[in-house]
This record gives sequence, C-alpha cells and structure tokens, in this order.
Amino acid sequence: MTQPGDHPLVSAVKPLVDAMGAEILSPEQASPDDVVLAWEGEDVLAVRLPQLSDSLEHILTAMERRHGMPLSELDRKTKQVVVRTLEARGAFSVRHGVETVAGALGVSRFTVYNYLNRETAAKDS
Repeated sequence: MTQPGDHPLVSAVKPLVDAMGAEILSPEQASPDDVVLAWEGEDVLAVRLPQLSDSLEHILTAMERRHGMPLSELDRKTKQVVVRTLEARGAFSVRHGVETVAGALGVSRFTVYNYLNRETAAKDS
C-alpha cells in the first residue's frame, strides 16, 4: 500500500486536518472512532479527530496566530469579534468553554457573557 504521506488525498485533506487539530494516521492504526478515507476503493488514511476541549485550545491558538498577538492583548472591540467567531464555531458548547475563552482573552466570565448577550440583543433588534 502507498504510505499515507505519499498519496494526493493526504495533500488535499491536510490543511483541513491541521485546522481542526486532528491527526493523520495509516488506516491500520485507525480505531473505531477514527474516520477512514478511501480513494478509488482503497483505504488511504485515517483521521483521528481531537477531543472537543483540545479543539477549543487549537482554535484559540489559531486565532492568536491570525491576530499576531496573544488574545489578551487585543482591544475590546476585537475581543468582541473573537467571541462572536468562537460562538459561531461552537466554542461555548464545550464544557468550561466560557472559562477557557475568558482566560485566553484576559477577561472575566461575566465579560464574555456580556459580549455574548450584546450580540444576541443586536440580532433581536
């Protein structure tokens, strides 16, 4: 079998796998919870999805890279945009999501809830 790293499918899915914080494995290493991807009937690679809490940390790290600084150093308006983005990505459905985001932003949980409520109020009007 072709090694997963040598196959064009790997090149195609690697940016997505990296963005999710997932891991590429050979199909033989796959566990029942992994996603096995096939190409023309041949299993080529398996993707091990991260735990939700790991995904949130990965998303926060990616947002820091995007902004070029720690999230705690962003101005208030940009922090509000970050919270809206994280809400759209489901960050607050993860257990302790608000606390994790508040810590990364350098604000209180109350402030994160205020940002979320402000967005909800803006949508309602």
